[in-house]
Amino acid sequence: MVKKIGILFGKENTFPQAFIERVNSKKVKGIVAEAVEIDVVEQADPSAYAVIIDRISQDVPFYRAYLKNAALMGTAVVNNPFWWSADEKFFNNCLSKTLGVPVPNTVLLPSYNRPDDTSEQSFRNLKYPTDWERIFDYIKFPAYMKPHSGGGWKSVYKVTSPEDLWVKHAETDQLVMLLQEEIVFDHYFRCYYLAGDRVHIMPYEPRNPHHLRYVVDNPTKDKKLLATIEQYTKTLCNGLGYDFNTVEFAVRDGIPIAIDFCNPAPDADINSVGQANFDWIVENAALMAIEKAQNHKANQTNLTWGTFISDIFAPSKPSSAKK
Repeated sequence: MVKKIGILFGKENTFPQAFIERVNSKKVKGIVAEAVEIDVVEQADPSAYAVIIDRISQDVPFYRAYLKNAALMGTAVVNNPFWWSADEKFFNNCLSKTLGVPVPNTVLLPSYNRPDDTSEQSFRNLKYPTDWERIFDYIKFPAYMKPHSGGGWKSVYKVTSPEDLWVKHAETDQLVMLLQEEIVFDHYFRCYYLAGDRVHIMPYEPRNPHHLRYVVDNPTKDKKLLATIEQYTKTLCNGLGYDFNTVEFAVRDGIPIAIDFCNPAPDADINSVGQANFDWIVENAALMAIEKAQNHKANQTNLTWGTFISDIFAPSKPSSAKK
């Protein structure tokens, strides 16, 4: 029986086809890769795929619903569509602190405008006015304000003072925002992570134009620092339960601080990441998908769940009996 690996994608032009070609070039018996094809989506109907690599459902709710059904019926979806639907940046920061990975000081801000179909009565549990002085003492200026959920550097603001914050917060409408301290860094890294603890550390300069962000002069070769970054990447992704992710670190005074680690459909375009990084992600994504297809078991759940979720549902260990 042939096991199919499908990739679901949108505007991407380089990674999906390269991924398909790389999987098929391995000539693994009983495994083929192709672009996912969707027609009628019937409830509780299994998909044709043992594995699906999801690159687009964050933007297409129809695809997200399709993937949840496919996962329920046994497809190994990368990344887990149930967790991805629940995930958001503020929770990730909270989890990161409990896992021992440093993150910037961060607070959650109520939306500037009330959500539709709510009134002042809907917010009777929210203290007013907010203790802004406490927030400013904790975060300090300059700072960054960004949505608590979502990605792609949309609606991200640098704020330099309380007055600047008031003006820019008014532009965010109903978005729930994070206010986060600025990290003035000595080095910056972006790390690919793939299931199986595959980590690829890339020197990165977020202040460069997009096509030059992976062009870094004199990147550090500090082995201890790089080992810490690799371990933090694994800790975060294992905790969250992502099979495919990128994690970004700003290094301040020798300490890597996790800046952004919720990128389940990370940039893998050759024109931005460069040839060497592109070759790594294509090769290792292909190997990961093949392993998942080989390990796929029909008629059961084949999703990855993070340690945060698995610890919640793990049966409590009995206390040791007294002798």
